[in-house]
Amino acid sequence: MPDRTVLDNPIWPAISGPQAHLAERISSAGRFHPDVAPFCAIADDPEAWPDLARLVGPGQRALLFSAGVEVGDGWTVDHSFRCLQFVANDLKPRKGLELVDLTPDDVPDMIALVEATMPGPFGPRTIEMGRYFGHELDGRLVAMAGERVRLPGYAEVSAVCTVDEFRGRGLGGELTLAVAEHIRSRGDEAFLHVRFDNTNAIRLYESLGFTVRRDDVDVIILTSPAEKIR
Repeated sequence: MPDRTVLDNPIWPAISGPQAHLAERISSAGRFHPDVAPFCAIADDPEAWPDLARLVGPGQRALLFSAGVEVGDGWTVDHSFRCLQFVANDLKPRKGLELVDLTPDDVPDMIALVEATMPGPFGPRTIEMGRYFGHELDGRLVAMAGERVRLPGYAEVSAVCTVDEFRGRGLGGELTLAVAEHIRSRGDEAFLHVRFDNTNAIRLYESLGFTVRRDDVDVIILTSPAEKIR
């Protein structure tokens, strides 16, 4: 069983580990390249906040994704909300819906789907974070899901979305299970995050066999100190 404590601050072990090639770091702070993902992260280190301030620059925004964050001196919280963190348990079997592997050639269609459905951030290079599956009808991408944050022993299911006119057909559940199966096929475990008030998504993931690990993961958008940290 992999160490579950890495899930308490999942972005940092990803940036400092399996996805270091998609990120930049200054000592105890890091962030994904902006066209990959908007997330920053800090280690459990007293110098982490000054390091993050140097990395993002004075008066600039950072997005943190962690549990129990105590914001550093001089930083201003602009917005925050809470998420539930789920980990795969006894997953339901797939129904066998036809899915396709999405490639960099599909990115324009993937971004258009994200813009129409708003599942969360997705950039031009997000596809480099892992494997993405889609479901197409008449050559149109109508649903997708894939991997986002990857850390030792775990990978996050993300970008689960379906266009409005095709919701209610089980596409999101089938795609989520396909991603989770792929993650398990290489010996890792799947996890995911859901905004605390997204009751439909919470019911879906519970029905698929995901269980809540934490209910206090904070997504925080904040602004760095206005003066440059030396």
